Amino acid sequence: MTKIRTAVIGAAGYTGGELLRILVHHPACELVCVHSNSQKGKKVAEVHPDLIGDCDLVFSDQVPNEGIDAVFLGLPHGETKGFLEAHAFSPDTVIIDLSTDFRNESEGFVYGLPEVNAVKIKSAKRIANPGCFATGIQLALAPAIAKGWVKDVVQITGITGSTGAGKKLGETSHFSYRTGNMSVYKLFTHQHLNEIKQTFRQINPDFSSDLLFVPYRGNFSRGIWVTAYFPFEGTEEEAVKAYQEFYKNAAFTHVSTQDIDLKQAVNTNKCILHIQKEAGQLVIYSAIDNLLKGASGQAVQNLNLAFGLDERTGLNLKSIAF
Repeated sequence: MTKIRTAVIGAAGYTGGELLRILVHHPACELVCVHSNSQKGKKVAEVHPDLIGDCDLVFSDQVPNEGIDAVFLGLPHGETKGFLEAHAFSPDTVIIDLSTDFRNESEGFVYGLPEVNAVKIKSAKRIANPGCFATGIQLALAPAIAKGWVKDVVQITGITGSTGAGKKLGETSHFSYRTGNMSVYKLFTHQHLNEIKQTFRQINPDFSSDLLFVPYRGNFSRGIWVTAYFPFEGTEEEAVKAYQEFYKNAAFTHVSTQDIDLKQAVNTNKCILHIQKEAGQLVIYSAIDNLLKGASGQAVQNLNLAFGLDERTGLNLKSIAF
């Protein structure tokens, strides 16, 4: 089988590193370029020590524009547009961007949430990978939006691990701040709300409800836990059945009838949902790994779709469980 010649641009950070960990074992990919301006000349395993024995490539600051079938862009938010203007790739090259720059589906990009947009992704050459909180929240609420159940304000809380802040050290990602601590940030104004509302309006043009989202910094390294609830007149059984039907063909999104916990999803590309009705509210819990289903794993899932592969290819990862 001819392998997909793949490049990762901006491969020194957390999402770039996760892409490398997946791609070095992906049976359909050949990793031919690992790019980083800050780490050029260093071996990949010097920057990502866990890849010792798995990858002999060296970081380069050069960007090949020929002979590349797929490019993952792990650049900081706001830099992708300028990068693409400066580097011309073949129109046949599949470009998957992990930044916020094209999540509004501008400039020919398709929003890469497979559970909603799989048909469009399969024929896309430009794919905008969703944000991590956006993924957890959208998958928690999409079936309810599609059914027209959401007619009032939706209350949402989400807790993210410290890797969600990226590899560059900051005051609120420092161990001394994070450990034994919790804090709120971007109350009701988180940037992922824009892409969430965009998807919900595509699913249901009548959707107009407010999403009151409270994001928390958690004192753990990876994972996202979302709780969302809204008034609901139906039964819990009706909701579970609707969610199971909505995700019946989803490769990685699963509806559990048992209580769930975050470790079921960490280190996997799964989104695990649990539903209950209490006090007239439909409550949905959503658990993902922010670096995998919330970023790099979903990006590879999109690559699989774009190249006609089984969505699970290279993504049969095990949870840490305990």
